[in-house]
Amino acid sequence: MLENPRSPRVRAVAKLTKRSARTETGLFLLEGPQSVREALNYLPGAIVELYSTPSAWEKHSDVRTLASEHGIDVEYVTEQVLAAMADTVTPQGIVAVARQTPTSVRDIFAAGPRLIAICEEVRDPGNLGTIIRAADAAGADAVVLTGRTVDPYNPKVVRSTTGSLFHLPFSVGGDLNDVVSRAHDAGLQVLAADVKGDDLLAARAEGVLERPTAWLFGNEARGLEDDMLDLADRALKLPIYGRAESLNLATAASVCLYESAFAQRVAG
Repeated sequence: MLENPRSPRVRAVAKLTKRSARTETGLFLLEGPQSVREALNYLPGAIVELYSTPSAWEKHSDVRTLASEHGIDVEYVTEQVLAAMADTVTPQGIVAVARQTPTSVRDIFAAGPRLIAICEEVRDPGNLGTIIRAADAAGADAVVLTGRTVDPYNPKVVRSTTGSLFHLPFSVGGDLNDVVSRAHDAGLQVLAADVKGDDLLAARAEGVLERPTAWLFGNEARGLEDDMLDLADRALKLPIYGRAESLNLATAASVCLYESAFAQRVAG
């Protein structure tokens, strides 16, 4: 059992809360049984190290069974060691170290997608995690991260996805012009979600949302710059019927993705 919170091994795990360490090692941190469970279910080969307190390992029998099925050994640690490793105050007794496994932009569009989310300079980790989770729930084929979008392996992003990070392909570091060009070449229209756009309900009535679509979402504060909007085939906005000044980016993205998912399924 690992008992020293200051040991080099514990410090190496703890460093993965920093982007520089994640970039240098190609690894990232998973915290809590939910994230670890989804990784074991959908991408077990990515797990490099698995740590748990004895009580948490006893409690989460499903995680224990999955790890055993994939031949992944657990290293027992004390509560103090786990707290030193984790980014959260309450990591729920289990953490893991995993390999980063992004997909190339080329492979994403070569797969013939019908619904994709493109995130351009989304900076808030919670927003990005929620968008990835919503894209997964809506049945999107992938998420493409461009510009200065926050690192998807940031612990807050990983937690916010609640495991969706392992359910669908995503790419990182793409150039928006290149991504939009690839989307068009793959037969997708690019719809920008922007307050300066046309009413989404009108576009729904026109049948626009039935087509294969890449939704483009911008920065939380500034939205999309004019030159970015020019790359899109059309900009659409969600109507606001109440007194709210605006919608949170992740909320708006969730609605847009589901509107396309509904329309595409109705159209067949």
